[in-house]
Amino acid sequence: MNTKTRLLAVPALALGALALSSAPALAHGDDLWSGQATLGTMNNSGTTGQAMVDVHGMDATVTVNVSGAAETFMDGPFPHAQHIHIAAQGTCPGPDADTDGDGVVNTTEGHPFYGHIGTSLTTEGDTSADSALAVERFPGGSSYTYERTLELTPETAASLKDGSAVVVVHGVDPERMPEAAAAKMSDLDPALPAAATLPAACGTLAASQMAAMPEGGAATGIEAGASNSAGLTVAGAGAGLTALALGIAAVARRRTRA
Repeated sequence: MNTKTRLLAVPALALGALALSSAPALAHGDDLWSGQATLGTMNNSGTTGQAMVDVHGMDATVTVNVSGAAETFMDGPFPHAQHIHIAAQGTCPGPDADTDGDGVVNTTEGHPFYGHIGTSLTTEGDTSADSALAVERFPGGSSYTYERTLELTPETAASLKDGSAVVVVHGVDPERMPEAAAAKMSDLDPALPAAATLPAACGTLAASQMAAMPEGGAATGIEAGASNSAGLTVAGAGAGLTALALGIAAVARRRTRA
């Protein structure tokens, strides 16, 4: 399924397919910076995509295209939290980052590589780390195109400039996870199954060959609802989180019984 709802009509760079092997800094002219990432699959999710960030001063237009992601839970679109992670190695973790041996690399195990959350790529409202798991304000479904213009924090802007900013998309179908990992709860919120927050795709924002923003726009995101408080440790869970937990847990139970 493809979920597309226009949030903003703003100038944006067209997403390119170019993947650069290293990212010493983003291409820039005056205070205009551009970077792009090819999102590679993590944790056998099947999720891939591309991301583009166009920065002018402290404002950024972020475009993300995703396909092959977990599609549904409880007959609704599977929400995919997505963030710009910052201030670490600026890389995506490999299988060796699985320190607890459960067959997947969870979010916490990936922190030494891609860092903590600098910006939450929500469809509306707050974009700080406080919205890390605001599932009703993230895109959903097996494929989507997201676009939003937002204000960067100084820390995120610094990571974009020095090449250490990484885009991570979360949420993996529990059927694609090892049984032991699918039965676990999230390392970020014990009210959620691990599948809800497991990294699904990752890519470093490398230097772009484009240096200006041509006219044009793109459809974005999903229709959003109420937010949920979050962070690296989430306090409480709203109806969206509860439904997500019940839906994924039911899949895991059915798999275990089978």
